[in-house]
Amino acid sequence: MTERGETVGRRALLGAALGLLPVFRMSQDTSVARLQQPDLAGRPRQRVTNYENDPFIIGVERRLRCTCGCGLDIYTCRTTDFTCTFSPELHREVVSLVEQQKSADEILAAFVAKYGETALMAPPKTGFNWAAYLLPGIAIALTGIVLGWVVLRRTRTPAPVPAAGPDTASGLTSDDAARLRDELARLES
Repeated sequence: MTERGETVGRRALLGAALGLLPVFRMSQDTSVARLQQPDLAGRPRQRVTNYENDPFIIGVERRLRCTCGCGLDIYTCRTTDFTCTFSPELHREVVSLVEQQKSADEILAAFVAKYGETALMAPPKTGFNWAAYLLPGIAIALTGIVLGWVVLRRTRTPAPVPAAGPDTASGLTSDDAARLRDELARLES
């Protein structure tokens, strides 16, 4: 506490200890860091109400892709990318359809009719689209089966046993090898 009853912060204490208190106070009083016209700092957006963040609306928006090209769903794009101009418009479309008391499937159908199937985060599970859901799993399973079969086959195959015929390394028969040993023993003695 100071003489006037004010509390002193850590920075002011540190500045006073270092003899920089006048410099510190001057930097706090300047308007360098203040934004004089906050409306110029970005695109003005309408305030989002609690009604617009209803779990039903969020659930529908998570199933719809933003058309800006980011690859995110509408809810994630509008709550994380504040430079996107598409997601607030798409959000307003979803809210207007909800206000018309449309169901989630009717809202999705309206977006598909307007923007095509690319408006959906996942393709519908009908017709040829089943291939997108089934083929990756089937391919992974088949690859695992083939890989397991190859590994088992390589580990269970016994090493070949040499035949009683000619020696495979030197090309000698067992009789020739015995005669060679006898000759070597005679020469060494």
